[in-house]
Amino acid sequence: MTQTTSQSTNGADERTILAIDTSTDMLACGVARVRGGHIEMLASGDHLCRRQANVELAQTALDCLGRAGLSMNDVDEVLVGRGPGSFTGVRIGIATAKGISCGIGCPLRGGSTLDSVAWGVWKDGYRGRLAVIGDAMRGEVYPGIYRVDGSGAHREFEAEVVLKADAAVESLRSRADSASLLLAGDGLKKYRDRFEAAGFDHFAEERLWHPGSEGLVRSAEAPDWRPPVGDGDPALVLPVYTRLSDAEENERKRLGMSEPASVEVTGVADALADRHLQLRPMSVNDLPAVAALEAEAYASVGHTPWTEGMFYDELSQPQRSWWVAHDQGEVIAFAGGMLAGSDFEVSEVVVSPSRRRQGIATRLLSRIAYDGQTLGASTVSLEVSKGNAAARALYEGLGFRQVGLRPNYYDKGDDALVMRADLPLRASEGLALEHVEPHASIRPWPIVPRPRSQAERDAIKAAGPLVLSIESSCDETAMAVINGRGEICANVVATSVDFHARFGGVVPEIASRKHVEAIVGVYEEVMAQAGAHLGVDTLAPSDLSCVGVTAGPGLVGALVVGVAFAKGLCASTGLPLTPVNHLEGHLMANLFQTPDLQPPFVASLVSGGNTMLVHVRGWGDYQVLGATIDDAVGEAFDKVAKALGLGYPGGPVISKLAARGNKKAIHFPRAMMHSHDYSFSLSGLKTAVITYIEGENRAGRPINLPDLAASFEAAVIDVQVAKAVTAVEETGVSDFCVGGGVAANPQLREAYRKRFGRMGVRVTVPPMVVCGDNGAMIAVVALRNYRAGVLADLSLDANPNAHLGCWSSDLAPVVSGEWPNK
Repeated sequence: MTQTTSQSTNGADERTILAIDTSTDMLACGVARVRGGHIEMLASGDHLCRRQANVELAQTALDCLGRAGLSMNDVDEVLVGRGPGSFTGVRIGIATAKGISCGIGCPLRGGSTLDSVAWGVWKDGYRGRLAVIGDAMRGEVYPGIYRVDGSGAHREFEAEVVLKADAAVESLRSRADSASLLLAGDGLKKYRDRFEAAGFDHFAEERLWHPGSEGLVRSAEAPDWRPPVGDGDPALVLPVYTRLSDAEENERKRLGMSEPASVEVTGVADALADRHLQLRPMSVNDLPAVAALEAEAYASVGHTPWTEGMFYDELSQPQRSWWVAHDQGEVIAFAGGMLAGSDFEVSEVVVSPSRRRQGIATRLLSRIAYDGQTLGASTVSLEVSKGNAAARALYEGLGFRQVGLRPNYYDKGDDALVMRADLPLRASEGLALEHVEPHASIRPWPIVPRPRSQAERDAIKAAGPLVLSIESSCDETAMAVINGRGEICANVVATSVDFHARFGGVVPEIASRKHVEAIVGVYEEVMAQAGAHLGVDTLAPSDLSCVGVTAGPGLVGALVVGVAFAKGLCASTGLPLTPVNHLEGHLMANLFQTPDLQPPFVASLVSGGNTMLVHVRGWGDYQVLGATIDDAVGEAFDKVAKALGLGYPGGPVISKLAARGNKKAIHFPRAMMHSHDYSFSLSGLKTAVITYIEGENRAGRPINLPDLAASFEAAVIDVQVAKAVTAVEETGVSDFCVGGGVAANPQLREAYRKRFGRMGVRVTVPPMVVCGDNGAMIAVVALRNYRAGVLADLSLDANPNAHLGCWSSDLAPVVSGEWPNK
């Protein structure tokens, strides 16, 4: 059976499409040829694959192409299911597809999982009304209604939504055509009995409940298909989530119900004094400042400003997004809006008159637009005064266009223009580079390197082997390129820290979402920076010799994005793949400070997720002497900062305060100081600090923040240093190193230097730029692994519990100590 299709966006008469979807238990993967308006499936590898998609997808794609007598070079475009479905499953498919698209420079399009199911039912011969019920887990489903006729399956809904299963049953039962509805979808595996109890008795065969590669292709090639934004740019293909993460939803409910616990503190303004132009979600504690800023903004017009109570009501409602910009603790701007169908309606964008024309409104709009898109919106709209030329110019620069007019909206004679833009918003290149965070591609796609001279080709060849590294173990999306001399040619980090700030720590679900959004932009930027370093406009995948990726340890949902992207890139280019241990990366970051460092030595690895002492007996020969039995050092810093209302990340703020405090002012316990082993425990110390805070609050005494921070920090440092000294004495080494994000703590660095200096032991701490998670440290290990032949096939999966020594070698790493200009 063939289906007439519209002409492709690039005008080609014939295209080969690689289609994949991993949003359900079905791994859908197939190759189709679209020729002269007809679809022909050349090969299909669709099969049930519960929780193994990341292991099987890349090789399945190659196998399908092989059965079709094709290779990746024959693929004209990639089509990927965007969901809705399993969040992790959707991200695996999209990240892999992005890697493939970047590898061969072909367009990437996104399709709907629900549409794919509907078209599968159409192909099976059904005609009539169809309800697709996708499994959303947590007692919820994704419902979608279709009119299925001879020409295909046609949506009767605008955007995907999520409903409680019982609410979906009731919604369908209330329809006039409920008796004739045919039901399909994997949600029926859990909830068929509820539909049957409500009187539904028409169900498609179970083999039609899952999406398939052919259904995905047919849905995306249908004449009435509504293409998503991006024109094939892989950076702009994002999952369909339909809701915020659990943490975000719970936080919004909490903010709307009661004020968060707070403490009376001193020195907060000083602690935040270097935090300029930070963004964070609005909380009820911001409402007085927000209402005052609102009143100031509308003081000269007839429009009635919102009251504090009105803002409070907004925060308590679902499907809203409100953010503030603050400078040194003062709220200087805010913006917010709500979801309305498939459109995100911006309610307010207000900037203090003294801080306008600084790009703040653009940043706030971009942030709430991200939330709107996460909630399922495909467009964003707002109102602006017809006479406000500056604001109109700003919005037009972001892609907004006038779609309506509201006479006398602000005041008599002051009309409001209704403007709308597609999501994601266009952000200027300057803004994206100044504020390094997840953003869409800033270049036309596909990126085609300009022709190279023979001298340029020779320079790139001489620099080889060039290795690309990818790091996504936590909340930083990072990549680097290293050359054969161990020189870092480019190092790019995109952070999603603002999105975690409201929770006082990293939320795994948010981290993995942001990796999917950021990974193509980071890839483009690192390839461009490395190209500039080597004298060309950008590197191409063909310039690389290997791809290295952090495979563990870390947050599993974050790790799988980097691993899936790397495997897609390798599958499409034939590049070898090497897995890297995240902890070994932190260990080898010390080589950027001391390139001649050689084992044996003792290393302390301290970060938000790890606290351990390691005896490095040789490269690849690591003896973990001891580790934390509960909280990691970085985690303890963040939790104490959260208890004090100092925000996230907590380490830098506490460190700044501690520098001005008396470390002997408050006695906190030194847990396991004399345990006669190398184990650590931070939970008791954290509890002691929080208990002290609560006691001072009950007594009505203000807390001296510098003294508290210094006392807490000293308790941490005393234990770290004491155990490190014992380890160095017992092993007899003459070198000591520190790795991980907490290695940036100046008091800890100085304590190690002072104590070991008296012992004649050389102390190495990494440069600040490579203390946190970054691609450069992963690149050092990846280059070593490539030379040592430590490679993996396309079945590589993330291992969140990987121990230090996994994927290692006794080959010595090489680091030049040189860094790129940029």
